[in-house]
Amino acid sequence: MLSLIKPKALKAGDKVATVSLSWGGAGLYKERYNQGKHQFEEAFNVKIVEAPHTLATPEEVYAHPDWRLSDLMWAFQNPEIKAILTTIGGDDTIRLLPLMTDKHFEIIHHHPKIFMGMSDTTVNHFMCLKAGISTFYSPCVMFGYAENGGIPNYMIENTKKVLFSTKPIGVLPESESFIAECVLFGQEHIIRRREPSTSWQYIGGQNTVQGRLIGGCADSLFSCMNGTSLFPEKEAFDNAILFLETSEEMPGSDQFVYWLRILGVNGILDRLRGILFARPGGEFFSEDYLKQKEWISNYSTYDTAILKVLAEFGRQNMPVVTRMDFGHTVPQVILPYGVLCEINPQARTVCLLESGVTE
Repeated sequence: MLSLIKPKALKAGDKVATVSLSWGGAGLYKERYNQGKHQFEEAFNVKIVEAPHTLATPEEVYAHPDWRLSDLMWAFQNPEIKAILTTIGGDDTIRLLPLMTDKHFEIIHHHPKIFMGMSDTTVNHFMCLKAGISTFYSPCVMFGYAENGGIPNYMIENTKKVLFSTKPIGVLPESESFIAECVLFGQEHIIRRREPSTSWQYIGGQNTVQGRLIGGCADSLFSCMNGTSLFPEKEAFDNAILFLETSEEMPGSDQFVYWLRILGVNGILDRLRGILFARPGGEFFSEDYLKQKEWISNYSTYDTAILKVLAEFGRQNMPVVTRMDFGHTVPQVILPYGVLCEINPQARTVCLLESGVTE
């Protein structure tokens, strides 16, 4: 089972470092980055500082995975930095891995602190997992915390509960709506439209289960990390609850079947206690697609795909919660790696039974 070191809680006035570990979007869309930076500082009364190359151009960030790794080590080793927040995801974080030595993993292990991000940042989360520390699958500066019109209260309350409090996090709330309109970076004045939530779906088994959280963006897990030294040993999935989401590239339910079968044939599905699956495809929908409410039927294809694969491997009684509010959607909750989670299908609750941080 996972046994990870928890970082210390954030406090008012703490310094939070921002890092660009995949795509250099912060250097290209500085207005969007600054909007997220200022909204995060204002909502949580902290001070954001940039790592040396956070605002480098996308071309520079791409050409220098060594800069990215250097920034990550700088943030972990700097005693003034109490948390690390990624600016945005991307698609090539895995290029940091060949540059990493045992010393890099030792630095992370000996300097545990809050590390946050989503999407391709999944790769960095698993670097930290290999180093033995708990991190946080969360919004990032430019997606979520930079939401036009301000950070949704749903996210502010969850962030405070997860990062600033040492009390058990408790039942995760369902958002009553999600932001459905795609507005490009550079259009920070446009307030995006919302659609009512279709509510979380409790499918599969109906028994209450508990397990420690592990997971991330399926695109990164299976297309980038599978077969590398970062993909965990099977024992990491023992009695775990796996959380998965899909990126804005919207891989279809057929692709998701292939990914889940990788877990099945490798014996990982046999080790799990439950699965949490996010609202698929994020909120990147066309206006016509939204008007026709086609996403509702699209969501059901993923539910069917999950149940199909679980049945193929004799795990049809495993509890599964789908269409959840994390990953490529706004608003979203934060999921801490290694924290004990309970799925109660009868009560229709997902509860985090521990704190994510320590004193």
